[in-house]
Amino acid sequence: MRVHVETTPIEDLLVIVPEVFEDERGFFMEVYHQEEFRKAGLPDTFVQLNHSRSARNVVRGLHFQWEPPMGKLMRVTLGTAYLVAVDIRKGSPTLGRWFGAEVSAASKRQIWAPAGFARGFCVLSEYAEIQYLCTGTYNKEGESGVLWSDPAIGIDWPVSDPILSEKDTSAQTLAQWLGRPESDNFRYVAG
Repeated sequence: MRVHVETTPIEDLLVIVPEVFEDERGFFMEVYHQEEFRKAGLPDTFVQLNHSRSARNVVRGLHFQWEPPMGKLMRVTLGTAYLVAVDIRKGSPTLGRWFGAEVSAASKRQIWAPAGFARGFCVLSEYAEIQYLCTGTYNKEGESGVLWSDPAIGIDWPVSDPILSEKDTSAQTLAQWLGRPESDNFRYVAG
């Protein structure tokens, strides 16, 4: 396996392009390989795999977990979605900046967003299935979110009439999150 890593304008937020072997029968790829991830400077231990399916125009996010800290390797396994990550690390030179990319089952690209990033997506195809390999196990008491439409962040979502959960509609702003003591769990460390 060869892992190709592309940087983004936000430090530590990466795009992973796996090596794909494709012919008329279909394709094969390694989504994760511990030693190759380690060599590429990526996390090499994941403890949970989540899988969600959503309809066109669904927006989920922006979610994160501080206890235990959770990084996510996100990929689309059916359809097309716009994957987003927002830097919420105190002291980061890119605090509040976001990165988004259209990712599809066909492109096989993945987004790595470590702990300290709020993550979300919107579905661009009729349906999309998104999987996330996580570095921490889910803890309802240690999770939170930031409002998907927070004007201080200004994400340019490619959807005009989003379908949202009550939880995502009523999420706090980034400024409100940064005022909470739990936000101290995400501090920028130059790397």
